Amino acid sequence: MSRRLKVAVIFGGRSAEHEVSVVSAQGVTKAMDRERFVPLLMGITREGVWLTPQETEEALAAVPEASYRPLPSLALEVPPLRPQVMAALLEADVVFPLVHGPHGEDGTLQGMMELLGLPYVGAGVAASAVGMDKALMKALFRFAGLPTARFLVVKRWEWQVAPGQVMEQIRRELGLPCFVKPAGLGSSVGVSKVKEWGELPSAMEEAFRYDAKALVEEAIQGREIEVAVLGNDEPKASLPGEVVPHREFYDYRAKYLEEGTQLIAPVSLPPPVEARLQEMAVRAFKAIDCAGMARVDFFLRGEEPVVNEINTIPGFTPISMFPRLWEASGIPYPQLITILIELALERHREKKKRVWAPST
Repeated sequence: MSRRLKVAVIFGGRSAEHEVSVVSAQGVTKAMDRERFVPLLMGITREGVWLTPQETEEALAAVPEASYRPLPSLALEVPPLRPQVMAALLEADVVFPLVHGPHGEDGTLQGMMELLGLPYVGAGVAASAVGMDKALMKALFRFAGLPTARFLVVKRWEWQVAPGQVMEQIRRELGLPCFVKPAGLGSSVGVSKVKEWGELPSAMEEAFRYDAKALVEEAIQGREIEVAVLGNDEPKASLPGEVVPHREFYDYRAKYLEEGTQLIAPVSLPPPVEARLQEMAVRAFKAIDCAGMARVDFFLRGEEPVVNEINTIPGFTPISMFPRLWEASGIPYPQLITILIELALERHREKKKRVWAPST
């Protein structure tokens, strides 16, 4: 029997999506094929301190399974990354990053893995960075000919210097209702729906709490459809699913804190619409040069899809949409984890074929 591969499951982190990441890591670790893999759990506290596998196990003992609670902080002040943590990380054969949001999904963690020469699951540095920045993401989608909502990008300094001009531009180019979002965050954290002009200033300030760049986009009336994508050079799309929020829109509370939202996986759609969604999901995946996995979110107006965004590290709990869509498409949760690890190793082998210096 061949040696079991050590898989470093990295989760937690400083973002507003910390608790989601903890639940994702618990799900992945429990379902991982133990005949082939040995999980090395490595948590990151809300303060950005990396924990050793032993410290992580102790921290998780205080967090009930599948509860959206943060990892407890270390009692002593320690530097973010200690030698014993790095030593444990370098023992891994492959890394499974599950840090949602900034400092994990935005290319920073992927860059660290590249420097260390470690294979890792999911998108590379550039695709991760673009996938986290909604403004850059939508620009690439448009370049690829994919339909998106109309949007404007507003910097914090622009709002502080000339809020009246910004409001007039929004009024002229987008109108109401509109959504205001932090450009570099997920899970609908910091997102506001503006229905009256008097609500815009507080919505902008809320977005700027999380990012120095805000995205303001038109509100599209339509069904919320999601498609999962899996693969490297030849990605495949899952059957589509639908989110039916019990609140006015699918915000953080509707996603994680309250019951009532329905996740329908798969959803019954006319075959041409289903095929169009799958085709557009793969195009969005390729537009940012993604790899491994992603979930592409759409609005469906009648039978016309509009791309909303791509998530390069989607929620990965057993009941999250990404694994549920693949379950509906014939790939159960444990097998999905195995495929993603294999895709990471495949991509790493391809990288090792590169020549880093010109021939002499």
